[in-house]
Amino acid sequence: MKIKFIGAAREVTGSKHLITTNEGKKILLDCGMFQGKGLETDSMNRNLMFDPETIDYIILSHAHIDHSGLIPYMYKLGFRGSVVCTNATRDLCSIMLADSGHIQELDVKWFNKKRAKQRLGSIEPIYSEQDCQKCMELFIGVAYDRRFQINDKINVKFTNSGHMLGSAVVNLELIEYGEKVHLAFTGDIGRPNNRILQPPTAFPQCEFLITESTYGNRLHPEEKESEQDLLNIVLDTCVQRKGKLIIPSFSIGRTQEIVFVLNSLYNKGLLPKIDVFVDSPLSVNATEVFRLHAECMNDEVKSIMKYDEDPFGFNSLYYIKNVEESKALNNHQNPCIIISSSGMAEAGRIKHHIANNVSGWRNTILIVGYCSPTSLGARIQEPGLRFISILGEIHEVNAKIVKIEAFSGHGDYNEMKTFLSCQDISKIKKTFLVHGEYEVQQFYQKELESVGFHDIEIPDAGNEFVL
Repeated sequence: MKIKFIGAAREVTGSKHLITTNEGKKILLDCGMFQGKGLETDSMNRNLMFDPETIDYIILSHAHIDHSGLIPYMYKLGFRGSVVCTNATRDLCSIMLADSGHIQELDVKWFNKKRAKQRLGSIEPIYSEQDCQKCMELFIGVAYDRRFQINDKINVKFTNSGHMLGSAVVNLELIEYGEKVHLAFTGDIGRPNNRILQPPTAFPQCEFLITESTYGNRLHPEEKESEQDLLNIVLDTCVQRKGKLIIPSFSIGRTQEIVFVLNSLYNKGLLPKIDVFVDSPLSVNATEVFRLHAECMNDEVKSIMKYDEDPFGFNSLYYIKNVEESKALNNHQNPCIIISSSGMAEAGRIKHHIANNVSGWRNTILIVGYCSPTSLGARIQEPGLRFISILGEIHEVNAKIVKIEAFSGHGDYNEMKTFLSCQDISKIKKTFLVHGEYEVQQFYQKELESVGFHDIEIPDAGNEFVL
């Protein structure tokens, strides 16, 4: 068996890891888009480093676009194998991929207008919304903790990783030369005390481990502190300075978590009487999917739902779908909170909201999760930043730029080590660190070695290993 690391190798986006069995079956673990890499992004996404028609199976750890976003492109280029994932991941992909296709088409339309002025030829989107709808026919949903037989020599079991709705550790069992081989791919590891979801669960013993390392050199603050921090920022921005609080947030998971906290503050009478807008059609649809999967919620949320039927809604919260309502927020004069995707501020309506509000001293831009180094969400956090380019225009930075780490969906290095402690380390032959910046991974490698892990590789893009 061979494994080739294609994406999320010494970086945190574009997750793709290709397994080739001794009989020639090709299994792609995740099929993610590269995001937040500027002009490089398009060419990196179009160059898959393999022929899509040769892939037999895609196995998804979860639905985030940097893990699932190239499936429609694979379909467009001839992939007709199966996409195996959890039921909730399938439901989320049905809306997330369609949204991604819509964004591709809009972005290319805008870009082609620019090219036409320069008398350059037009380009095609990497895929269309129709490609996204068609590729959903290939999806197979599997419940957590059930062995699914892919063929007579490959089976998979998904166990909860706690990162987002439907996220899972991929536990592969393969028969190679008559012997069973166990490989685990953690995908992204969540936090043990997620405000909404069930905590991560132990996964079966493996011999080969592929694990993420996004926060491999960081520790998160306490959750209660972050909730008070959020309230303090709301009071400072919307009450004291009478401005707008702009929150770039991933439509899936992060947005629902922030809304859940605001709902809790509202129920306690702590949230000031201001309007809260969730400006993302995807967030609206995703929240409906959350409501369908109560089995994924933790005990606290289930308990709250006994007296509060909708923990993702309150009287001053408005979900916005159409473009006209979104544009109207530019002229909204009263203090308010605007939550909009994406979390790295690299696509969608959030770019416009930041552009329209970053120059106002009354306003605050609040970053609530990880942003890759080249993304707008990361660039806007640079100390002493006075000007920033957004959508091709230069804007003066007068708004407050603040960050709350504890809303991250990724476990810190202690939480990840605790999660991996379910394994008998002596039985693991090799560990691969993926989905992390290289310096962070080197720090995390030493942390893992300190608790007994050995033979740890940090693969670069294109590296291939024989297992």
